Amino acid sequence: MVERSPYLTLLSHLILVLGVLIVGFPLYLAFVASTHTAQDIVQAPMPLLPGSNFWQTYRDTLLGGGSGPGSSAPVARMMWVSLVTALVITFGKIAISLLSAFAIVYFRFPFKGICFWLIFITLMLPVEVRIGPTYQVVSDLGMLNTYAGLTIPLIASATATFLFRQFFLTVPDELVEAARVDGAGPMRFFKDILVPLSRTSIAALFVIQFIYGWNQYLWPLLVTTSEEMYPVVIGIKRMIAGGDAGNEWNIVMATALLAMLPPALVVIFMQRWFVKGLVDTEK
Repeated sequence: MVERSPYLTLLSHLILVLGVLIVGFPLYLAFVASTHTAQDIVQAPMPLLPGSNFWQTYRDTLLGGGSGPGSSAPVARMMWVSLVTALVITFGKIAISLLSAFAIVYFRFPFKGICFWLIFITLMLPVEVRIGPTYQVVSDLGMLNTYAGLTIPLIASATATFLFRQFFLTVPDELVEAARVDGAGPMRFFKDILVPLSRTSIAALFVIQFIYGWNQYLWPLLVTTSEEMYPVVIGIKRMIAGGDAGNEWNIVMATALLAMLPPALVVIFMQRWFVKGLVDTEK
């Protein structure tokens, strides 16, 4: 039996509060900076209380009203590009991984084991390793500055295939036999039984892959040269140009806060499913 000590409880809460303050203080500074003008921010010391320029800053940020030396593209458009890219990558990875894991586990074909290990070995070939030839292929196909160029090279996932394969291996053989006796074909068994059983794993992977797709930086940096196709992460980088005094830091900070909202909301609203998908096994 573990006895609760009031001193240990107090200490644990103090540590948690300290951690929240350490993580939250930079976010608070970014919010404060987004409510002031660019001239107020570069003054020493910087104001630590919110200002009166909140609505003007966020209007200029979303609609593209900046006048600094960097990019002044509308952040609303950047967030739309990031959202489409993240969702296509997420649903594409999940769909391809489900089908590939289903084929590897439930179908018999020559060199099935070799095919699985070839998929698994691609974990050692991330985008950074194959970025040169991948860029050449995308460029030759005319997919620069397109959603296809942003998403297709990132859409396959050996990790998700491996996770779904391991889950499918735990499905009882009796369930497969019952479906066969009832006259269910392979795709009906996949759609009506395997996919519902995998919903918690799908939810957990959705959170992981959405954040992965939203935070992509290196690949969009190469394949986007038009402001209309900048994801928001690239947009933040393009806004910073010249010296510190020349940048509109209020707009940069507002963009950074807006860029954090969608991943944060996905984690908050899908937290229960995310945890359940990591620790539970439903059969």
